[in-house]
Amino acid sequence: MDHTGGCLCGAVRYVAAGPLREVVFCHCSQCRRQTGLYYAATSVPLAALTVAPTAALAWYAASDSARRGFCKTCGSALFWQRNGAEKISILAGSFDDPAALTPGYHICTAGRAGFYDIADGLPQHVRDAPGVAIAGGNL
Repeated sequence: MDHTGGCLCGAVRYVAAGPLREVVFCHCSQCRRQTGLYYAATSVPLAALTVAPTAALAWYAASDSARRGFCKTCGSALFWQRNGAEKISILAGSFDDPAALTPGYHICTAGRAGFYDIADGLPQHVRDAPGVAIAGGNL
């Protein structure tokens, strides 16, 4: 099954082929600063993602171990990828049909902004979780 999405202005569009991982909610300080609250992302193998056109896609090396992809026209956050990884994370809100996504769990809850609670009943991890590595020591 193909899942389509893109940025706010439409300058970056993508197709993610195959099944999507459950959504992981990251509350680290980098994700909070990039998105304004927390990162909600699924992932696919890098080979399953097609981005076209790529002219408006820009990458920011947010740490020594990962990069973040965004639209350089409208600023929409779209991707997160650990350096050299075979998988890429895709922000849940960028999908055309986010109803196809399943919530999974929260990571880096120690970095949560103090003005909200996490009360959805999903599992919470103070740092990373099994099978999901975070970038550096960011909380």
